[in-house]
Amino acid sequence: MPRTLIFLLLVSGLPVSAMAEAPNRDPMLFYDANGLTVRGHFQLGLNAVSEDNLFWDLAATTAPGSGFDPDTEWLEGYMKPGLSFEYQLGGDTTLYGKLSAVASYTWGTDAFATGDNGETTLEEAYLAIRGAWDNGLSYDFSFGPRELTLGTGMLIANGATSGFERGALKFGPRKAWEVAAIGKLSFGSVTGTAFYLDPNELPSTDGQNALAGVDLRYDAPEGGYVGATYVKVINSNSPYPQAALGGIGAPTVTPGARQDTETFGIYAKSNPFSGALENWAFTSEFAYQWNDRINLEAWGGRVTAGYTFAALPWRPNLTLGYQSFSGDDPNTTKLERFDPLYYQGSPSAWATGSKSASTFINSNVNALTLALRVQPTRQDTWTLRYAHIRANELNSPVQFGQATRVDVNGNVVSGVTDKHLADDLFLEYSRIINRNTFLTAGLSVSFPGKAIDNVIGRSADPWTGGFVNVVFNF
Repeated sequence: MPRTLIFLLLVSGLPVSAMAEAPNRDPMLFYDANGLTVRGHFQLGLNAVSEDNLFWDLAATTAPGSGFDPDTEWLEGYMKPGLSFEYQLGGDTTLYGKLSAVASYTWGTDAFATGDNGETTLEEAYLAIRGAWDNGLSYDFSFGPRELTLGTGMLIANGATSGFERGALKFGPRKAWEVAAIGKLSFGSVTGTAFYLDPNELPSTDGQNALAGVDLRYDAPEGGYVGATYVKVINSNSPYPQAALGGIGAPTVTPGARQDTETFGIYAKSNPFSGALENWAFTSEFAYQWNDRINLEAWGGRVTAGYTFAALPWRPNLTLGYQSFSGDDPNTTKLERFDPLYYQGSPSAWATGSKSASTFINSNVNALTLALRVQPTRQDTWTLRYAHIRANELNSPVQFGQATRVDVNGNVVSGVTDKHLADDLFLEYSRIINRNTFLTAGLSVSFPGKAIDNVIGRSADPWTGGFVNVVFNF
């Protein structure tokens, strides 16, 4: 175990009193007078990661000349300083904005065989105005790099890319869109949002993507919500893979295929229930996708049901979910591969599995998930996650043409020949050390299914790993 892992584990055992909080004042409030408030922001994270038998050592079969090492350890970190302001223009009108940057680095070699590198990039740099009119309608308009998440994060959430030449692969500290024009109008509990977004992509793989769309959402006073999103890709050089007809042969890769893809989605979360459904919670999001220019028709979605055992010690919460995303049917000329756009890919959000999410994007996969969360104290949370992951279409790209290979009969094939991809287990521990300091540790294992065994040609070994990180947030 790396020394940094040991150090961070020791930190996790410190009592809250060992890291005394500052006096009852806000040290990040720089100025507050004459209608102007100026506030500083600072976030710092350090993460130690260890991985063994990465990607079930698929590279040894599908790319034997790559020299990829499936066992590695690395340390990654980031800093995110920022400055924000609010200025009261009079009445209900407020001018506000924020400027921030991210500096990140990876020491050692990460899961994608890159490391000892990093980059400092602009994160947020927006100017905005919000207010209300006498008719009860309120507005919020902004322009410039900033974060935006719609619905439950299935389509529009992660506006930036980390890792590779930028470092901090696991942390993923960048979230803001590189260009964001966002307009919101609200009346009571209903909010309409129009947006234009340009993601902050890696320079090495910049697909020149741009999106535009609208979102309409109702937030119930009790806490639930329901909404709908429409988004269109108005510019893109990003390609799509399509399965070879009959599943025999390498997939066809069409440059710029993403442009003009349209997606319509609906999402909902239940209000708190009373009576027989007390302590239950339900969420759902579904999307239909099409692109007439390339004959694309696809779909994806998820439903979850959670129950909190409120009368039991530690208040256990059990959540069952099922998510599925269409894959390309190799027996048709139509393209049915779902494009997940810019989803929130953490295990607590839209990741398909814990480890498997690093291998399979939300396309041509489905997963039955189970999460058990307990809170022994207000500071400590334990979560155990399980995911049973399967492919929707055989002999079809599961990610982006991965597992393209020559089979025993000499045929070039892609995707998998059995639907069972993997079973992932992830145990996560979170501790609030104080109001500014948070520790998270996790152990995970992915047991390969028959689909992976068939690619390798033998019974594949599990993929295991762990991490410990500390985040300071001011």
